[in-house]
Amino acid sequence: MNDVATSALLTAQSYKSSYKPIWCPGCGDYSVLSSVTKALAKVAVPPEDVVVVSGIGCSSRIPAYTNCYGFHGVHGRSLAAATGLKVARPELTVLVASGDGDGYSIGGNHFLHACRRNVDLTYLVMDNHVYGMTKGQPSPTTEPDWDSKLSPGGTGLRVFYPLVIALAAGANFIARAFSGDPNGTAEIIAQAIRHPGFSFIEILSPCVTFRPEQRQWKQQVRPAPVTPTDDPARAARRLMTDDGFNIGVLYVGDRPAYPASAGREQCAPAELEAEFEL
Repeated sequence: MNDVATSALLTAQSYKSSYKPIWCPGCGDYSVLSSVTKALAKVAVPPEDVVVVSGIGCSSRIPAYTNCYGFHGVHGRSLAAATGLKVARPELTVLVASGDGDGYSIGGNHFLHACRRNVDLTYLVMDNHVYGMTKGQPSPTTEPDWDSKLSPGGTGLRVFYPLVIALAAGANFIARAFSGDPNGTAEIIAQAIRHPGFSFIEILSPCVTFRPEQRQWKQQVRPAPVTPTDDPARAARRLMTDDGFNIGVLYVGDRPAYPASAGREQCAPAELEAEFEL
């Protein structure tokens, strides 16, 4: 069957596994999963050419719910695993699923350097401003005055600004989406997959169990009032005055992606083994 005919047969269902998702009722991650499968159908990459990598957390269950290759890694290390995979197998489409705890706390250092290296990955971070899987601790994006049983009176700590950090570190595509708009989120994910280099999407995904007030995000989010820019300075000014609820593609860079060969011709495993023989 030719490629055109194969692409025509691919739908969102083609990328869904037989496993039933297990999240709390009302969790935004259900919609994010739907957006991921819709986006893959849009770009029409066969499931066997897609790999979804994750770390630990509610969001990191996603690989099991897709009909693609998956790798469920250790806490905070999803980007390290995905980077190695993409460099070794550049023909694959690699998506990384993470959360604000997994991605910005223990995985913060990997986040910085993944942006800097600009390997052709798509990084989806489902941000709910809380550790949802481990009973509601504050995360790096939790507001400093959020009062809870585990942080009475709030942490008093300045929040982490992931989009600003991503721009400063060198991400080539930066966007924000909202799980309550699955079709819009799917379109942004598809754009990110098509764009070369490291693409980062912050997806606001409410945790209705530990932060039921986030149901109000549906009334707070809005399309970004500006068009995407390729000027880092202009993007920085926009992001530094952003209130966290502008949705859309905010920055589209033109840095060349990190070369998969890393400047060296590929060789067979046996040749590598020979170099280490005693």
